[in-house]
Amino acid sequence: MKYRRWIPWIVFGLPVAVFAVWAIADNASLFFKTLLNGLTLASLYFLVASGFTLVFGLMRNVNLAHGSLYLIGAYIGWMVGEHTGSWVLAVIAGFLSAAILGLLMQVLIFRHMQGQDLRQTLVTIGLSIVLADLALWIWGAEIYTFDPPAWIYGSTTLPLVNKFPTYRLMVLLASIVIGVGLWLLLARTRIGMMIRAGVDDRAMLAASGVNVQRVFALTFAIGAGLAGLAGVVGGTALSVSPGEDTRYLLASLVVVIVGGMGSVVGAAIGALLIGLAEQFGLAYAPTYSVVFTFVIMVIALAFKPRGLMGKAA
Repeated sequence: MKYRRWIPWIVFGLPVAVFAVWAIADNASLFFKTLLNGLTLASLYFLVASGFTLVFGLMRNVNLAHGSLYLIGAYIGWMVGEHTGSWVLAVIAGFLSAAILGLLMQVLIFRHMQGQDLRQTLVTIGLSIVLADLALWIWGAEIYTFDPPAWIYGSTTLPLVNKFPTYRLMVLLASIVIGVGLWLLLARTRIGMMIRAGVDDRAMLAASGVNVQRVFALTFAIGAGLAGLAGVVGGTALSVSPGEDTRYLLASLVVVIVGGMGSVVGAAIGALLIGLAEQFGLAYAPTYSVVFTFVIMVIALAFKPRGLMGKAA
């Protein structure tokens, strides 16, 4: 029945509203600062998960090496940034290196395993282990950081929270721009139509004269490139170190599961919920902060098994 679609939103929204009223009354500055931290973390999760949404959610390719693309892109971006002194070139290098690696994965692996989910899972788990060990061998176990450009370095004065890092605000803005761009690409362009048609009926699309493999390779490259771009962006906001690949792979999985397979809007909603849950958990209940993410996933799947914005196949 129609009223059932509102149940998960009520289950999510009512406790959140009660908590927000209490938290603002108790310490408004802490609440709004945590809110901004949650939004910027959600932005980073969305940048990673948007690529995962294209590859896993839309194309149905089980790529459990997606976190490795984030890490490799971050490391290569750091190298380029160190040698050139340009953060913009580091971002471009991170995107391109991950995109090329993703393109090779699609051509050499996924093209020959279409529809074989178990084989894709096992192969990409093995590939992620190999890539993580190669990264550890090349770059070691050190922690790397990026310096943002001078024009977004420093802090911005905001009401209630006083000073907040300008770079994090720019990450939030960039994620919104990329999200809108991806939605327009998939929903309003010819190539987006071909991507969706190829997933639904590859044979029919090929019969119409479209090179399906080229379309899929391009989509995979864009998804992988977004992971590499997020590696540089995330390395600037936080840091780059071994183990980050697993963290962002798990975050991407949860975001796609909660938001819904193949939905950019769903990925944005999922990233928002997970990012806010993590930051508010750390601020108000640090002992149980990790639990909140999985509580959100359980509630979402209990009422919307295909995710909040997922649709029937």
